Amino acid sequence: MWAASCLASCCAACACEACRTAVGSIGRRSARIAYCGLFALSLLASWVLREVAAPLLQSIPWINHFHKTPDREWFETDAVLRVSLGNFLFFTILAAIMAGIKDQKDPRDKVHHGGWMAKIFCWVVIVFLMFFVPNGVVSFYESISKFGSGLFLLVQVVLLLDFVHGWNENWVAKDEQFWYMALLVVSVVCYIGSFAFSGLLFHWFTPSGQDCGLNMFFIVSTLILVVVFAIVALHPKVNGSLLPASVIGLYCTYLCYSGLSSEPRDYECNGLHNHSKAMSTGSLTLGLCTTILSVVYSAVRAGSSATVLSAPDSPRAGADKPLLPFSKADEEETKDVAKPVTYSYSFFHLIFSLASMYSAMLLTGWSTSVGESGMLVDVGWPSVWVRIATQWATAGLFIWSLVAPLLFPDREF
Repeated sequence: MWAASCLASCCAACACEACRTAVGSIGRRSARIAYCGLFALSLLASWVLREVAAPLLQSIPWINHFHKTPDREWFETDAVLRVSLGNFLFFTILAAIMAGIKDQKDPRDKVHHGGWMAKIFCWVVIVFLMFFVPNGVVSFYESISKFGSGLFLLVQVVLLLDFVHGWNENWVAKDEQFWYMALLVVSVVCYIGSFAFSGLLFHWFTPSGQDCGLNMFFIVSTLILVVVFAIVALHPKVNGSLLPASVIGLYCTYLCYSGLSSEPRDYECNGLHNHSKAMSTGSLTLGLCTTILSVVYSAVRAGSSATVLSAPDSPRAGADKPLLPFSKADEEETKDVAKPVTYSYSFFHLIFSLASMYSAMLLTGWSTSVGESGMLVDVGWPSVWVRIATQWATAGLFIWSLVAPLLFPDREF
């Protein structure tokens, strides 16, 4: 018994030392990846608690205070939302603390890049305290998370636009026939995917014998947008490319599917309602992977001082800086000058806050509400309109990115 106790103590000490060493090795460059790792850890915690925490929550009196105990799904949703709320508060507090940082001599710059043991401890404490808040607070957070998820989807759109335009420019800059053919092949594949996917949407969401005018409108308008993207991109004055138009068209088709599949399960035009359990795993996995990739890409873009996450009045890294100082005096003077930050720390954390809301909606299926009644409430229609509104915003931003240089030729886009 004594030997086992000593062994356990040694293992715990070694684990703590390993964690301390790993956390201490996080530097300025790796801090962004560390935040992504912490966010991924929150997703894992939400997923695990959704599967195993229901019996524990049923025994907590300030959570299960109903005359009739809700079913297991209610407590699974409640666990996910409470972890998400703690994650949201953690990153929102960091976003507020980091507001207005302009140079690396600001003391808050060290808080952003260091102090990881304290930050991880605070994150654990905040998430733990969320299991003591009333159900009404969680219900309110669940309601606003739908709109926060819509904002995160808009951030995804901006990042996607930045990515596809950069992708297109990179391949065109090579100025070789192989890359031009690659552009054409990828564009054709995306268009085939868009039209084939639209055919499936007609089959799933406009069943025969039902009046499904709204679903028909969503699908047809999506097809019209796909065609309009190509027409605008190929206009002689726009001088655009098919690759960005085809990728955005495919993404809009996916948003249409995502919106239609969020319709209430008892809606007669939702042809997937009989297969909701079979489809949920694939949709959840795809959504979570997209979320993680978006957050990681945001961190990478922030680290490269892209305009998407640039801080106000912060020049790009390396701009207007000589390769070698002219003298030792110039070198010493350069050391004394505070280096400007290359991206907005506040906006960086805000992305994680919105991503916390979006991941909660994905893990709960956008279909349950933690109301005071303790009953599951089908709230599919708000989710539908969030996705459709995101699709329309995507279309508007993409078309604007094409025509803005024509409308304002004196401005740089």
